[in-house]
Amino acid sequence: MSKTVAGPDGEPRCAWCNSAPEFFDYHDQEWGYPVADDQRLFEKLCLESFQSGLSWRTILSKRENFRKAFKHFDFKQVAEFDEADVKRLLQDEGIVRHRGKIEAVINNARRAQELVAAEGSLAAYVWRFEADTPKNPQTASTSPESIAMSKDLKKRGWKFVGPTTVFAFMQAMGLVNDHAVGCIMREKAAQLRRDFNKP
Repeated sequence: MSKTVAGPDGEPRCAWCNSAPEFFDYHDQEWGYPVADDQRLFEKLCLESFQSGLSWRTILSKRENFRKAFKHFDFKQVAEFDEADVKRLLQDEGIVRHRGKIEAVINNARRAQELVAAEGSLAAYVWRFEADTPKNPQTASTSPESIAMSKDLKKRGWKFVGPTTVFAFMQAMGLVNDHAVGCIMREKAAQLRRDFNKP
């Protein structure tokens, strides 16, 4: 079975893009490109935790609503959220209204502050877990690196950061190049990773 599909321009893309029209833009402009910005890294970890048990299309379609609801994932501001904020967010129809996941984002914002104080930045921490490019992309939902990061984050008190959630985060944020062989963006992602100055 082919791991690629023809994109709008006729060039091959990762086959998962075919699941929704908006996936092509997300795939071409973001997915798999290395990120060093702490706010974007925190956002992605939070959105992946919200995605648990749901489709990425659901989360992507609500991403702007999530950003508005969670102060654009500025974890210094989110760390100040209290029970009144939880109640407000549970009434917000623009996001996924799951108390456990909402509370996890607030908890994780506080843990992110601790991690930055200890390690210098989220980026410096997560890039320690960078993975080699797999020979057979998109054949696994976890990796030794995602298992290690998940275990360490949980030890530090983070929630909703299982190995599969962390692996999806790593794929999206460029910590591993998991573009399909033949995908037109695979080499672009590889070049961006080569040029990337690790924090």
